[in-house]
Amino acid sequence: MAPSFESFTVLSQAVAVQVRQRNPKGTPAVLFLHGWLDHSHSFDWMLEHLPDAWQLVLLDFRGMGRSEHAPLGAQYSFPDYLLDVEAVLDDLRLNEVHLVGHSLGGIVSTAYAAVRPARIKSLTLIESLGPSGGGPEKARERLQGFLDDSHRPPHRKRYGTMEEAAARLRESNPTLTEAASLHLAKHGTESYEGGYAFRFDPRHRRRFGHAYDEAQWLAISSAVTCPVQLIHGSQGYVLSDTQASARKAALRIARPLTLSGGHHVHMEQPEAVARAIEYFIRGALERAAG
Repeated sequence: MAPSFESFTVLSQAVAVQVRQRNPKGTPAVLFLHGWLDHSHSFDWMLEHLPDAWQLVLLDFRGMGRSEHAPLGAQYSFPDYLLDVEAVLDDLRLNEVHLVGHSLGGIVSTAYAAVRPARIKSLTLIESLGPSGGGPEKARERLQGFLDDSHRPPHRKRYGTMEEAAARLRESNPTLTEAASLHLAKHGTESYEGGYAFRFDPRHRRRFGHAYDEAQWLAISSAVTCPVQLIHGSQGYVLSDTQASARKAALRIARPLTLSGGHHVHMEQPEAVARAIEYFIRGALERAAG
C-alpha cells in the first residue's frame, strides 16, 4: 500500500497555506505547484505512479484550493506565490528539492529556480513556458485594468450540483475531460448558499498591475541553472514559434515531450507524465552524483 498523505498549514506572510505531504523522510523531495485557480489535487492521479520512497509535497497557493484567502482590502500579485513556495520549503527544512509545475505553477517554478538556484535540483514544466504579459507598450493598459478591476466587488457564482460546477470548468478549458473536471470540482468547491461555489478567491480574476514583458522573462529564464524538462499536451496552449523557441533556448530545453492531451495532460496521461518525471529526476540525481 502506498504511503498516505498528511495535511497541515504553513504560514506564508501571515496567510495560512494548505500543504499535503507523503513520506516526509523520503528522498528525493519533490514539490508540486498547481495551475491558476486549480489546487494540489490536480496531481492526484499522477502521484499514484511515482515511487513510494520519494517525499512528495504539494501546496495550494494562497487564495486557491484549501489555502486561506488574502485579507480584505489586499490584492494578489505574482511574487506572492514565490513567498508561498519559500514558506513551505523553509517550514519543512527542505534545502534541496525538485520542482514540478503545471501552467501557473510552472511559471512560479521557473521564477523560483532562477532566484534560488542552489535549492532547486531539477525543474519539470507541464504546459508552461512562461507568462503572456505582452510587450512594454502594454504597461499602461495593464495598470489601467488593475485599477478598473479593483472596483469590481468579488462575486462567487453558485452551482446547483457538482456536475454543473464541473461543466463550468470544461467551458473554460474545452480539452478537460469529464472525469478530470469532476475531480477538480470535487476538491475545489464547498457548499455555499444551497449549492456549490468554487473555493478560490474571486479576486484572483482581477488583473495584476505588473507583468513581465518578453525581455524580462527571458532574463529570468536564462538564470535557471538546473536541468529543465518540458511536457506538452498535443492540444494544449500554444505560443508562437518564435516566442516558444526563444523561451526553450533560454531554459536550455533540447527536446520537449509531447503527449496526447490538452492543457491538463497530467490528468489525461497520469502514468506517462509520472514516468517522464521519474526518469528525468533520476537522471538529474545521477548527473549530480557524477
